[in-house]
Amino acid sequence: MKKASHFKNTLRESFRMALQAIRDNKLRSILTLLGITIGVFSVIGVMTAIRTLESSVQSGLNVFGTNAFNISKRPSIQFGHGGRWKYRNRPNITYQLYQDLKDRATLPLHVSAQDSKYGATVKYKDEQATKKIVVIGADEFTVKTMNTDISDGRNFSPDDVRQLRKTAIIGKDAITQLFPYEDPLNKQITINGVKFRIIGIIEEKGAMFGESQDNMVAIPLSTHLQMFGSRHRDIEITVSAPSEELYDKTRDEVIGILRTLRKVPPGEPNNFELTSNEEILKELAPFTNGIKLFAFSVSVIALVVAGIGIMNIMLVSVSERIKEIGIRKAVGATRRDILTQFLTEAVFLSEFGGIAGIILGVAGGNVVAAIFNIPAVIPLDWAFIGLAVCSVIGIGFGIYPAWKAANMDPIESLRYD
Repeated sequence: MKKASHFKNTLRESFRMALQAIRDNKLRSILTLLGITIGVFSVIGVMTAIRTLESSVQSGLNVFGTNAFNISKRPSIQFGHGGRWKYRNRPNITYQLYQDLKDRATLPLHVSAQDSKYGATVKYKDEQATKKIVVIGADEFTVKTMNTDISDGRNFSPDDVRQLRKTAIIGKDAITQLFPYEDPLNKQITINGVKFRIIGIIEEKGAMFGESQDNMVAIPLSTHLQMFGSRHRDIEITVSAPSEELYDKTRDEVIGILRTLRKVPPGEPNNFELTSNEEILKELAPFTNGIKLFAFSVSVIALVVAGIGIMNIMLVSVSERIKEIGIRKAVGATRRDILTQFLTEAVFLSEFGGIAGIILGVAGGNVVAAIFNIPAVIPLDWAFIGLAVCSVIGIGFGIYPAWKAANMDPIESLRYD
């Protein structure tokens, strides 16, 4: 018990003296703290930003809904320009292909298709949307594959698509622009001068990477292609499997049908792309891992430099306090007490800089969240790792100065002038 009590008293006294030493040498301490802070800030800031984006992708992005995958002419995410010509020369994903796939596939829960038009003029009476509304060509399943639903009114029916009807469903942000004070249901809007009747309101999805997903109007896909292209226009198809267990079988069936329809010879690669939410994350992984590695490398260099700074400053501190060390030893302080005092001072400097770096890193990293209007993230695991690394640096680079102070001869120290 006496030993434990003595150790506590020694630690408390060492902590008090460490604070006093730091207070007495403000400029020197600040310069040391700056190195540690920059090192921790660099890694925590980048990790926070990446974790924020990853969290958005995993929870809010969910592009194609549950157990669903997308069929397109080109990859959804492509880094570099190497394969651009290869993808450009592929045959389009056409409306006819979508209909043939829907007729032949037996396993999917549903097969949906969509197309988008940016820059169309959307009006209600004399009110024109000031922020450009995206006009989407959709079928009766598109809303489901967009991972949302109809909050009021009704969805498209198969007849709306087959008969090229002039019906529309509308998102919340488009309603805010066109109908700030009215119920939009059964009202008529014009898209590039063509009249459409609003039959439904789409549930709010929110923003993705700072862009609204609700500033849109959907019209039947057949009508969309008649207005903005042709049946040979390149569109996208989304297939939903009935369950997670049947996902792989559904995917294999769809690939087989598409290869047959597009006459892909055996042994040749697919001339179309299949993409799921998980594959988007895999595509992003090398990019984010590269940034993490770079941030880690920068932080290691900064922390090693800061550690050398701590060792130099502690050595200077030891040389300036030789007489103090002699007096402490003369009144009964042991080598362990002196060692604990100087190690505590080195660790405190390192931890204080680490805490400052973590706070600045989390704040800086979450600037990404503010820019893209997505929830902020605090990477607690990396914060604890940062503090642990700072402790190791404080002990590792503070051990030599502390050992040197602890092994000073008390008589020689008292004579020192």
